[in-house]
Amino acid sequence: MTSKNTGAPPVRKPRQEHSVPWFWPMSAAIEMEEEGLRAFKANMKFAAESLSITAPPPPEWATRNRVVLDMDTMRLRDFAVSHPSPEVASGSPRGRAGPTPVLIDAPYAGHDSTIADHAPQQSLVRVLQSAGLSRVLVTDWKSATVAMQGFDIDKYLAEINVAVDELGGPVHLVGLCQGGWMGAMYAARFPAKVRTLVLAGSPIDTHAGHGAIRRIADELPMSFYQEMVDAGGGRMLGRTMLAGWKQMHPEEQYLGKYLDLYAHIEEKSFVARTERFERWYENPIDLPGRYYLQAIQLLFKENRLARGEFVALGRTLNLRDIRIPVYLLAGADDDITPREQVFGASRLLGTAAADRVETLAPGGHIGLFMGSGTLREAWPQVARWILGYDPGAMAG
Repeated sequence: MTSKNTGAPPVRKPRQEHSVPWFWPMSAAIEMEEEGLRAFKANMKFAAESLSITAPPPPEWATRNRVVLDMDTMRLRDFAVSHPSPEVASGSPRGRAGPTPVLIDAPYAGHDSTIADHAPQQSLVRVLQSAGLSRVLVTDWKSATVAMQGFDIDKYLAEINVAVDELGGPVHLVGLCQGGWMGAMYAARFPAKVRTLVLAGSPIDTHAGHGAIRRIADELPMSFYQEMVDAGGGRMLGRTMLAGWKQMHPEEQYLGKYLDLYAHIEEKSFVARTERFERWYENPIDLPGRYYLQAIQLLFKENRLARGEFVALGRTLNLRDIRIPVYLLAGADDDITPREQVFGASRLLGTAAADRVETLAPGGHIGLFMGSGTLREAWPQVARWILGYDPGAMAG
């Protein structure tokens, strides 16, 4: 049987808005029950947050500061609440002796110097200030441009020296990670310009222990590192290093942190902490190729600083020339710079046993510098130790 053609237009079903992709989230939500609606909202929030932590804006300093020097390699940032006159800051006879400046040498190893002032409740700068060290400065290392590709370790040491001279010298030098081996080099080269030296998570004896960096440096030929620098146009690109760091803990970087974020998506404080950390972690900086290759070859492959064979600014460095008080701080679970590489400095230094301190703090590498527990427990002890060698630090 055939149907008759009545000539009437075909009956059309009402158009459902969720057939249009733009409207599907709203229409789907309307059709969900309350529990499903909550899950839907959480999923949408997670989708937005996961994107924001994958490609976040650059990190920011948590504490008010001013730039007192702007050089080729760095900006020297002063966090003092009140800035004394040059005479007072330097202890010049023209003014009363003031506090010795504390210079934090932030790591220059692929991430931003804001690690020293990460957040209001996770700030090494603020911890030191709260303990009575009134003038704290940080080396804010610049990401390498193409014009900086030929900068070497000497260049960075020379500009640290300019910064110390600007401050009137000597300084309490606090080296974090790479900033520690640079700080040890500086103290060996200019021993009279450093009053105390703090080495935190710093690889001094790079052939000690079984850290990941040592293993990678041992296994891969220099041609591999040279190829990466060549691919970066004469620089070691931060995004290349970041990919390598993530491969050290792939399950955490590509899955774990997103699962944690999803589980805590309704906790504003957790989300805020995650966002802030990822702004620092996911925005790596570039390094000059020459500087990077020197560090791999001379420090990690050949261990020249520990062996007394590293030449800096025209002089062979001997760590026994460091006779000032030294504080060594290592992380119990640090797989980047194992404790042996930090504490191994003790047998290499000229510092008297009574003026050397070794402290093992809970946690891993990054936690040494921005972990709330370490900042609460370990670093106030470091600050009090510094104060013990500088009666004038409470002045000003």
